[in-house]
Amino acid sequence: MAEGLRERKKRQTRQHISDVATWLFVERGFDAVTMAEIAEAADVSVNTVYNYFPAKEDLFFDRSAGMVDRLARWVRGRPRGESAAAAVLRELREEVEAVSPRVGLFPGYAAFMKVVEEAPALRSRLWAMAQEVQANLAETLREETGAADDDELPDLMAGQIGWVHSTVMAVIGREMVKGRETGEVSREVLVLLDDIEDLLSERVLHYAVRKAP
Repeated sequence: MAEGLRERKKRQTRQHISDVATWLFVERGFDAVTMAEIAEAADVSVNTVYNYFPAKEDLFFDRSAGMVDRLARWVRGRPRGESAAAAVLRELREEVEAVSPRVGLFPGYAAFMKVVEEAPALRSRLWAMAQEVQANLAETLREETGAADDDELPDLMAGQIGWVHSTVMAVIGREMVKGRETGEVSREVLVLLDDIEDLLSERVLHYAVRKAP
């Protein structure tokens, strides 16, 4: 269905506010910028900003909206014969090899991480997002394997698989903040992924293999 004029204008307004806010955060720091200043810079009302973004943290992490169900989505989309861990490892390798911005491999990521490091509210939101990623993955694993509600194995496996993702993202963030070249970081993280796979137990690597329908 084609996007209507009203929907397109709303999307463009939201994007404009997000772009202006990102620029202000990078220039001045997260805590130094108010919602009123964002509204003024974007030439909209404060109420309009709040209609799109209930909190200032929502503005900063606007481009991370698809992150919280990312691992669960990868697991749900795995092909027949592939395990949950293998699906996450494969998807991460593909994004790292492609030098994808979705894993932080772009020049502006250093500035993004610097803002996070200087703002306790953003670090707290990032931690909460990581917890949500793991909870979504655990629920997906429970559904995919038919595990009972009191079975702790999906939660344990989600912790192991989530560690793979969080480790890769942490290393990329650390290296990009150093001003490293994206292609160089990509090559090093691909080696890291091989090391991570070697550290995972056979039970983790073969958990939740998708069976034939």
